[in-house]
Amino acid sequence: MRIVSGMRPTGKLHLGHYFGVIENWKKLQEDHETFFFVADWHALTTAYKNTKDLQKNIRELMIDWLALGLDPEKSVLFIQSKVKEHAELHLLFSMITPKSWLEWNPTYKDMKYNLLKLQDIALQFRGGLRDAVKEFMGLIPYKIEDFEKFEERLLDDLAETFISALFEGEIEPQLLKNLNVSKRDFYETDTYGFLGYPVLQAADILIYKGEGVPVGEDQLPHIELTREIARRFNYLYGDTFPEPEAILTETPKVPGTDGRKMSKSYNNAIFFADTEEEVQKKVMKMFTDPQKLRKNDPGRPDICPVFMYHKLFTKDSDLIEQIDRDCRAGKLGCVECKRIMLQGLEEFLAPIRERRQTVERDIDKLIQIFEEGSQKAREKAKATMEEVRTAMNLK
Repeated sequence: MRIVSGMRPTGKLHLGHYFGVIENWKKLQEDHETFFFVADWHALTTAYKNTKDLQKNIRELMIDWLALGLDPEKSVLFIQSKVKEHAELHLLFSMITPKSWLEWNPTYKDMKYNLLKLQDIALQFRGGLRDAVKEFMGLIPYKIEDFEKFEERLLDDLAETFISALFEGEIEPQLLKNLNVSKRDFYETDTYGFLGYPVLQAADILIYKGEGVPVGEDQLPHIELTREIARRFNYLYGDTFPEPEAILTETPKVPGTDGRKMSKSYNNAIFFADTEEEVQKKVMKMFTDPQKLRKNDPGRPDICPVFMYHKLFTKDSDLIEQIDRDCRAGKLGCVECKRIMLQGLEEFLAPIRERRQTVERDIDKLIQIFEEGSQKAREKAKATMEEVRTAMNLK
């Protein structure tokens, strides 16, 4: 199976990236034909105003990929913007993709509202209108084939109208001030590129005739849209593209040091570029069970981020069970628990850190690997574009 996937360059990778993405990629490259790309164009969909660190972030991502075990002998590793055919296919796909497909993509609105911190107010508005919408639907003099779907459509449209009216000053101005988001922020976030992100993603996959795409559940709508675009192209111009399947895998939850989702923006991440001393400081400051204030207090390992790390990094299963029992019985303090966990974590990180330093010492070789990978990818992309141009009578 031909596998295609990419990652936006946002800086150094952390533990969450490894267990959420890279570990799976490493397994896939052993048994499949794999194409993995640095999605630098995709980085511009939300960060187009600030590109000063883009090249640095690309370099950090390249270093981490090799240090974590992606193998240029087994996978084609490349940079998206070095394969210009992605942009050409994106343009052609945009000609045949109905705008409604993009506007109704649930990820589009979720991402937009999350970026502007409008998710809560949109949900509140939807919740407050649900009864009124149900009553309105009961007054419609036509048969509604799918009541639930139509209800959600009305609520979505009303919420979107409410948000737009809010930014146009048609609703209580103080509410907008409380959100600390300007009208300019709202409209500058909602760009053509942001809306068309899934079309570019479809081009990324289909230009290599990808058959499988490893994704999280939140990306499933994008893969379905890719399948729709492939079907539409094949219907209009003849069979050219496969309909790729989403490859969903269970990934262990890796909380940040404060118990929330690990994220650079939360300042709670453990990076592969961190020194041993930096990792130790972060671990010793990690949140634990808030009810376990003293060593003798009984703890709850099932809600403790440190215990979640034990499950990932402490190799001795008997020791993990012992830690669980002793914590619950108030026999193990959090400081000692962290020290035990740190040993396993360092056993995992040390060889990666060493490989990372080796890669950093020969940046020219790193650049060459991705140049050669980009050339390999481009040869595949060129062949696909020849087919596409012929099918569309563009040559």
